[in-house]
Order: sequence, then structure tokens, then C-alpha cells
Amino acid sequence: MTTHASCPDHKQYFFTKLGITERLLERCLGEALSAGGDYADLYFESVTSTSIGVDESLVKSASQGISVGCGVRVVSGERTGYAYTDDLSAERLLHAARTAALIASGPAKQLVQGFTETRTPMLYPVAGASADAEIAAKLELVMRADRAARAFDSRIHQVRASYADELRRILVAASDGTFASDTQPLARLNVFVIAKDGTNIARGTSGGGGRITIDDFQTGDKTPERFATEAARQAVLQLRAVAAPAGDMEVVLGPGWPGVLLHEAVGHGLEADFNRKKTSAFAGLIGQQVASSKVTVVDNGTMPNRRGSLNVDDEGSATQETVLIENGILKGYLSDKLSARLMGIANTGSGRRESYQHIPMPRMTNTYMLNGDDLPEDILRSVKRGLYAVNFGGGQVDITNGKFVFSASEAYLIEDGKITAPVKGATLVGNGPEALKYVSMVGNDLALDEGIGTCGKDGQSVPVGVGMPTIKLDRMTVGGTGS
Repeated sequence: MTTHASCPDHKQYFFTKLGITERLLERCLGEALSAGGDYADLYFESVTSTSIGVDESLVKSASQGISVGCGVRVVSGERTGYAYTDDLSAERLLHAARTAALIASGPAKQLVQGFTETRTPMLYPVAGASADAEIAAKLELVMRADRAARAFDSRIHQVRASYADELRRILVAASDGTFASDTQPLARLNVFVIAKDGTNIARGTSGGGGRITIDDFQTGDKTPERFATEAARQAVLQLRAVAAPAGDMEVVLGPGWPGVLLHEAVGHGLEADFNRKKTSAFAGLIGQQVASSKVTVVDNGTMPNRRGSLNVDDEGSATQETVLIENGILKGYLSDKLSARLMGIANTGSGRRESYQHIPMPRMTNTYMLNGDDLPEDILRSVKRGLYAVNFGGGQVDITNGKFVFSASEAYLIEDGKITAPVKGATLVGNGPEALKYVSMVGNDLALDEGIGTCGKDGQSVPVGVGMPTIKLDRMTVGGTGS
């Protein structure tokens, strides 16, 4: 095996503690290709996790767990065979390899001899990662959030707070010589609040995290008190919200979390597998204008400590910054090894999977729109009558046509260039590729989300990041019950 001195030695956990050897890796890959196939890989994973939930100042749930296993993939043309096992004995690993081989049997390909270890940067801490901290310290974080939310206002009726973390160790070996390993921390703190004033009930939620340690929640911008206060502020604000107006109007999206609209309405449509199968609204549009010339969108898996970042993806490839849309022109798609080979495009290091029980597929990491030249206050001043959406709740999109529906959890009326009353019940309805063509102003205040994003696709969930500066859309359909 060719290694690099600069690589952190994540593989030793698997070699020393779990008994994996380079010889066993080669034997398994040999079995995986024994019935033919173009490519095979092994994905070893060990995850330790903690979860704590508090409701009404009482601990309602607390769990710790360990998950260990290996997934074996064999690819033959467009056919994929996949098998996995939670028993890492040589016998069970070889059996899984043979099973995957039979599913994807095809023309045989010679196994590459030896591995070359992927250089791994250090985008997040390993020492002192949250999963190793005492559970009492994690419980105290949650209780601090509970106390802070209740202290905010007497109308706070109910508080739920939770903390979850994991430490994921992975090792990837493939028939093309790929060898990579990583240790990936992940932590998240969430607060949900209900405010009540007579018969009027409103909700607020906040939270954050990333690939960080428990120490990062003690001070700075990720304290339990900050998240609790923000959730309580949202809930109390909604108590006086008026019904959202309905119809086509100018819409301003605030910075940060509203980037989730970009993620859903545009990002998924730029994943290579949808475009290879021509089921995306963006299929075949490389080099064409798909958005306003003010719009540039990137996906970047190399941002330190961010929730969506990875030193290497789940195929052992280095992550990177990929420009998807530049000045309104579609530049490329997010690809994994399979899509790259079948489409004849570069691999962007976007192969991700939920666990060893799942096959990898092209997925986003941290997806955001770049800054423009406009001042946020000028953007708001330019609107005669419209909606200012600051926070979003749930949403859905149809990949095939780009149509989306999003509910705004915090939004305001804009009247004569000024933010006025908060509104409730606002939904944004549109078409991703069409909506971006109406972007007429882009602010200089790019912000990323707090570190709470989880993306679902084909039954798999992975952590992601989103972001954008303040932007103005000259036209968007708003659903509401007001006038």
C-alpha cells in the first residue's frame, strides 16, 4: 500500500481493534469480482452515538449505541449488486462479497493489486469529539436550553430540547486501488417551543451543530441559551402574526437557512443520477442559461467544521468545491464514481450513503448561493408590497419538473420598502429553474445555516449544509389566507 505521511491514521482503528488486514481486503475484493464485474468496493463503518431528549424539564429519552458493519458493492455496467454484514469475521465478509458478486455478475475485470491511500485533510476535530464526552455534560446542555427558553417569556407553554451526536469511523477499499479512511464527528442541539396566549398557540424552533466537539456548545454562537432564546422569540412573535396574503408578488428571502429552498428546488435536480436517467428538469442543459445572471451556486464539501463537510466521501474520493451554476449558466452536476463513468464526466467526490447498509449515490454536501453586490437594506427598500421570508419549515419538490412548495415558519409583510407585520401560514409555490430566473437582486450578506440540515433521498438521510445571501425574486406565488 502506498501511503502519505500527512494522512491522519484513521485506518488503525479497523486494523488494530477490528482485525481487518490488507490481505483480507484483497481477498474480499477478489471474491466480489469472482463472477465478473467492472468495479467493486468495501465500505467499513463503526458508529458510536448518543441521544438525549428533555420534555417539560424531564428526561424523556436517553440512548447510547454502537453500530459496526461492512457493505460490499459490485458494479457491472449499470447493474449494481450490494450486500452487507454486521459481522466482520473473514467468513461473513467473504460471504457478503460473493453475494454481491452474484447479483451483479458480468464480464470479469482484473483486480488492481495494492492500494493507494487517499490524502485526507483535517476539516474537523477528532480528539475530544462529542461522542466521547460524559453523558452528564450532554444532559446539562439540554437542561440549560430548557431553562433559558422558559425564562424568555411567561407565555412559553412547553419546551422540548434534544442533543444528539455520533463519531463515525469509515474505511473504504476498492478494486480501482482506492484506499481511504476517516473519523467523522457530528453533533446537534435542538430546541422546540410552544407559546400560548389565551386560545392563541404558536411554535418556534432553533438549533445548530456541525462536525464539532461538545466544547463548541459552551461559548460563542452555539450555546444552548442562544438557541433556546431564538426558538422562544419565534414562538412569541407568531402570537401576533396576521394571516399571510395570497397571490403573485415580490418575495425577499433572508440569508442563511432559506438556502434550503435552493437545496430542494435546484440542488437535487443537479445530482448526476437524476440527469443520467433524464428524470431531472435540468437534464441536458449544461452550458445553458437556467437562472438569472446574478445567480452563482456552489456545492462545497471542504468547509471546516460544517455539518455537510467530509474529508473524503463514502467512496473514498476527496471532496471538493463544485460550481454548479455560474452567472446563471449551468456548469455541471454532482457525481459519484458510477455516474462519472457512465456519463463520461469528472467525479466530484459526491458519493454519499446513510450507512454501511446503503449503496452510495450522488448527494449534496454544503450547497449555497454566492454573494452579490446589493445591500440587504436596498433590497428591502426596492419592494413596494411583498413578502420577506426569513425561516422555513417543511417543503417538497418534484425532481422531474422542479415544482416546489415550502412553508415559511417566519415571514413578514414588506410595505413601501419597510418590514411591517409578521405573517403566519405563508407558503411559497414555484418551479426551481423558473424561480431562479426572477432573481433580480443578490445581497452581500451570505450566511450558512446553523448546522441542522438533514437531506433525504431514496430512503437515505445524510447531514448537509445550506446557505444564501439575501435575494429578491421579482415574482413568486405566495399561498395564504389573508388579503
